[in-house]
Amino acid sequence: MTEPNAEPDVDGSACLGDHVRACTVREVLDRVGGKWSIGIIIEASRGPIRFTELERSVEGISRRMLTLTLRNLERDGLLVRTTYPTVPPRVEYVATEMARELYDSLLVLTGWAERHRQAIAAAREAYDRRNAGTD
Repeated sequence: MTEPNAEPDVDGSACLGDHVRACTVREVLDRVGGKWSIGIIIEASRGPIRFTELERSVEGISRRMLTLTLRNLERDGLLVRTTYPTVPPRVEYVATEMARELYDSLLVLTGWAERHRQAIAAAREAYDRRNAGTD
């Protein structure tokens, strides 16, 4: 349930409205553990990064989803967006201290996923074979 006049996020949730309320742990974990957020936070924690660099480094993300995710991470205080008055305008994103605090944990999580992705794929395949036709 959102506060009256709360500005919803991409997923329709809201942590802030006219009256500040604390985000639930689930809302925070949904944001930082989102499909695209992890890669963006990792990249932005390494230093300032431009939109096009993020688009290339976060595999499979669309421009629209990158834009929405960046906006929500900035709104949540995890990224800072800086626009430079050049032609064309140059925009960079950098992780805040709060987001950089997550960096090591996210590296551990992504490392675990990389180490176990083949075993998980094999387990899924075995499960599907065992359960074929039981729906």
